[in-house]
Amino acid sequence: MDMFLYMDVDSGLHRLDPRTKLILMFMSFTIAVMFMNIIILGSLLILVTVYGFSGRILSNLKRIRIVLMMITLFSLLIWTIARASDDKVFIFSLEGLFYGIMIALKTNAMIISGMVFLSTTKIEEIAEGLVKFRVPYRGAFAFATAIRLVPMIVATSYTIIQAQKSRGLDLDTGNILQKTRKYLPLMIPTFISVIRSTNIFSMALESKGFGYSNKRTNYLKLTMGAGDYFMLFLGALVLAAAIFIKVNPDIYRDFVRQFPWSEFSAGYYNWSI
Repeated sequence: MDMFLYMDVDSGLHRLDPRTKLILMFMSFTIAVMFMNIIILGSLLILVTVYGFSGRILSNLKRIRIVLMMITLFSLLIWTIARASDDKVFIFSLEGLFYGIMIALKTNAMIISGMVFLSTTKIEEIAEGLVKFRVPYRGAFAFATAIRLVPMIVATSYTIIQAQKSRGLDLDTGNILQKTRKYLPLMIPTFISVIRSTNIFSMALESKGFGYSNKRTNYLKLTMGAGDYFMLFLGALVLAAAIFIKVNPDIYRDFVRQFPWSEFSAGYYNWSI
């Protein structure tokens, strides 16, 4: 069972410099945080999805489809009930429903953007890209190691669960509380295995002189090509357009008046569609 997110595909997106992909990811995060508008956030989600499609890694989204669905359903349910409105029907409101859609679009766009980055960038490239951004090597190595350890922990827990099932442990029957009670004891061997692996990993680093010198050489050499500058130019244009719309109230207000149901900032919401 492959627990790592990276997909080894020969695509233009994979060949981009990790610094380019990292900057593009943070650009998408910035746009998602800036706006509270369904149309803009929906457009961002489509743009991020097309970006991932160009790298042929959208099949990796199947691994987090449950998470995306749960975030969407949870957002719709919670905000439909919790959103203050004068037009509530029992405990539900149409305004809260639209607000929940907006939150789901915002969250899913950021998750998919991060998933595209991790699916097209090797861990070694992430660490070296951070170093190129003047991040201390120890910090970059710790970040890359954390990304590497998460799927390893999941794989370890999966192996332990399968081993216990082969010994006759029934983990599939019962209600949620009963299943939780059965799974809790399995956390102990998982944590022990992780601690043992971490100890071996730290000894391996120490034996190889990790941290002995601040000047390091790397086998991996990163270079920015024409494709990187082109993608950064496109990303900068999109971000500049988003900032221009955001800092010009008249333009943004005219846009919202065309689609009054799409905006939920104070003073904008209007049901006269």
